[in-house]
Amino acid sequence: MILSIDKNLKEGVLHKDSVSVGLIGFGTVGSGTVKILLENRDVLRQRLGFDIKLKRIADLDIESDRGIKLPAGMLVQDAEQVLNDPEIDIVVELIGGINPAKDFILRAIRNKKHVVTANKALLATEGNEIFSEARKHGVEIGFEASVAGGIPIIKVIREGLVANRIMSVYGIINGTSNYILTKMTDEGGEFSDALKEAQRLGYAEADPTYDIEGIDSAHKLAILASLAYGIPLSFDEVYKEGITKIASMDIEFAKELGYKIKLLAIAKSVDNEVELRVHPTMLPKDHLISKVDGVFNAVYVEGDAVGDTLYYGRGAGDMPTGSAVVSDISDIARNILAKAKIPLIEVEESPVKIRKMEDVRSMYYFRFTALDRPGVLSKISGILGENNISIASVIQKGRRIGEAVPVVILTHMAREKDIRKALEEIDKLPVVADRTYFIRVEGKEQ
Repeated sequence: MILSIDKNLKEGVLHKDSVSVGLIGFGTVGSGTVKILLENRDVLRQRLGFDIKLKRIADLDIESDRGIKLPAGMLVQDAEQVLNDPEIDIVVELIGGINPAKDFILRAIRNKKHVVTANKALLATEGNEIFSEARKHGVEIGFEASVAGGIPIIKVIREGLVANRIMSVYGIINGTSNYILTKMTDEGGEFSDALKEAQRLGYAEADPTYDIEGIDSAHKLAILASLAYGIPLSFDEVYKEGITKIASMDIEFAKELGYKIKLLAIAKSVDNEVELRVHPTMLPKDHLISKVDGVFNAVYVEGDAVGDTLYYGRGAGDMPTGSAVVSDISDIARNILAKAKIPLIEVEESPVKIRKMEDVRSMYYFRFTALDRPGVLSKISGILGENNISIASVIQKGRRIGEAVPVVILTHMAREKDIRKALEEIDKLPVVADRTYFIRVEGKEQ
């Protein structure tokens, strides 16, 4: 396909031989994008058959040295010089956040400019309006860089697996949380210590809330689910639970049971409903996702025709994310010259409903803090049984008669609503000394 496009370009079929780009935002991702556009310009021209010309960059900071030599006058402070330049075909928004990024993108669209963005928070929360405006004005939105950095997962779902009904999409799409859990698993120690190390190394922000509470993963999951299932962007309906309550003993119990704990983003098609959830998850230790450690990301996609597929790589960073941005620029540039379009996310109402979390079925890990007395386990198991929860295995470490000890139970498949009702009853027992902690478990039943 690329060869035929290049042939047409060389024969002069298309109406011009270059596409002009303007950037708003010259931070980490912006710097990586500019570096690729400048240093790999010849490679891009050879593969595309035309030039991508970086015309202007707007950023409030025009003094800091990014280690990139720019032509005089290319870096400006005023975004208007990008948004209102009639020669710029594609506007790349890389400032992040909701405002003024949303305003810049909408103004670019209304000026008939195509847009590329890495802004997952903006798309997940305001994307329905943005895509509606893009459709109205006949322009494209490229957003490959908004999910999983350099992994081309958007293109995989939108193009590579277009012939498939997507059964499930799940994976690790936040490197900060994955680094913290990897450190706790490999070296021991508690969450707070692993977080401090992540901050020291620059993997976690000073305020890490979005990462450790699952919000960043939920932004990305909303985008993936919209593509996979044809539903409007539904960030508010994603169940979100972070990793802050995971203790080192949970990591050790998981190992003993043959599992590893990961923060997973999960979208599943079940009975014409879609589950959307982000939470700590126990996976069998031999599962491929379990082997993804450190700051790396991985996304598993199951299609009805292709079966299981896995996509792995760096989920953040200037060059990996910049690579995804330039991929979008290249695709849109091809379409500009060939007068073709890639369909946008649909924002109309969908017959597919989002499943309530209380109706989700899973296996569960419970960690009870119970007094070491005769009959305690029978009381707990009795309440579980009354709520249709079947026990798969039990671990009790140590004996301290009359004192509180951890008791771990792994269940068979159960409904979330029943789990919460049972735990509410169990936590009221006088022999239970603390609130029960639980983790959902994915994989085959034991």
